[in-house]
Amino acid sequence: MKSPMLIGIAGGTGSGKSTFAKRLLSLFPNEITVISYDNYYKPQDHLSFEERIKTNYDCPDALDTDLLVKHLRSLRDGEAADVPNYDFKVHTRKSEYTRLVPSPVIIVDGILTFHDERLREMFDIKIFTDADADDRILRRLRRDVRERGRDIDGVIAQYLNTVKPMHRIYVEPTKKYADIIINGGKNKTALDIVATRIAKRLEE
Repeated sequence: MKSPMLIGIAGGTGSGKSTFAKRLLSLFPNEITVISYDNYYKPQDHLSFEERIKTNYDCPDALDTDLLVKHLRSLRDGEAADVPNYDFKVHTRKSEYTRLVPSPVIIVDGILTFHDERLREMFDIKIFTDADADDRILRRLRRDVRERGRDIDGVIAQYLNTVKPMHRIYVEPTKKYADIIINGGKNKTALDIVATRIAKRLEE
């Protein structure tokens, strides 16, 4: 089996990373597997819920990048990988895993996808989704309240205390590693370009 095509999508919170990945998936539903870097947040079972809330989730140390690198290497070599599932309502991993088998195209999306050199070197295409900060916080607010059981005050406090400063320190600087920088996840021109690359790879 030919090695999978690996695509990395990075960008700030609410910038459209998952939206762009889902749009690619809709074009190639049988050939693409999407891995969310968010599922690789480290387990926090040893901490109380109050302590988990105070954790900085927007810095590299919060993520188990070693495990993600290991899984991508396994998938690239034709082996299955048991990917963790993270429960954002209780701020720790679920007990069950999701078994992924190699597919022709694997997409990884997350705010810090390009921070680690080992990950950057694995991607055939690196995409950075950019968006206005006001738009990003509004999207995050909507998502965290609707999908992750958060309250508005908590989302705002987290954004001001960790999300915003960590974006400036860790996320924004990785834009320089991108092959393509797009404005939001609904950029049709960028979608067409990446889809063409994927189609060509699938034909080889």
